[in-house]
Amino acid sequence: MKSVVVTGASTGIGWGIAKVLVGKGIRVFGGVRKDADAQRLSKELGPNFVPLVFDVTDVAAVKAAADKAASMLDGTPLLGLVNNAGIAVAGPLLYLDIDEFRHQLEVNVTGQLIVTQAFAPLLIPGTTQKIAPGRIVMISSVGGKNASPFVGAYNASKFALEGLSESLRRELMLLGIDVIVVAPGAVATPIWDKAEQVDVSRYANTPFAKSLDSLRKYMLASGRKGLKPERLGRAVWTALVTAKPKTRYIVTPDKIENFMVNTLPKRTVDRLIAGRLGLLKKP
Repeated sequence: MKSVVVTGASTGIGWGIAKVLVGKGIRVFGGVRKDADAQRLSKELGPNFVPLVFDVTDVAAVKAAADKAASMLDGTPLLGLVNNAGIAVAGPLLYLDIDEFRHQLEVNVTGQLIVTQAFAPLLIPGTTQKIAPGRIVMISSVGGKNASPFVGAYNASKFALEGLSESLRRELMLLGIDVIVVAPGAVATPIWDKAEQVDVSRYANTPFAKSLDSLRKYMLASGRKGLKPERLGRAVWTALVTAKPKTRYIVTPDKIENFMVNTLPKRTVDRLIAGRLGLLKKP
């Protein structure tokens, strides 16, 4: 049986990826942080879902999870490692708590490297096995190339992940391991329900209060009209099995908007975004 590790599998994109892969007959080692999620997903996705309980920032826990997977693989290499786990910290950068900023980078960047270091050896076949090494798929974001106001910490983490992925891809050519980025746009996941409950009152006395509220409403509306998580699962499946994969797959419902922000001059995009959010300085 072919196997894939998927981190952040409890909900949202990770859940969609796990669901699609299990449907393809793949055994999924799904990384979750809570025992309750492990039990729920085992019942929901069936015997081909094997939960691994760990936090991506906990080196010892990640290593223990990799050892468990290795014992079950019994020498058979992984088909892939999907680094999906992540969080989103929002707020104007001038007022953002530095500990929150550090935590954003710790989870979305350092945590991805911790997981990769632990599981990458399991992608490599034995010298007598005539099969290709497994692949690494990094779940980035369209925000990994274009940043938005008030999610600067998140954008910084995804820009960093893009760079880390490119360096890693070039390093791992020596071992035959490919590294592919999947960059989603808006996806309809429970994260948007959580966003509605985020307390932005601490920024009420800053110049950004009204603009921050405008962005929150815009993102909630976009998110709820976003792609189904399973759509990302199919993109990951393509990245894992296609003979000649791209280095980066963009999966977004807003193809025209994505084209514009990647094509128009940066100053033009600045003015468009600032105008939408009320960030243009009045003369």
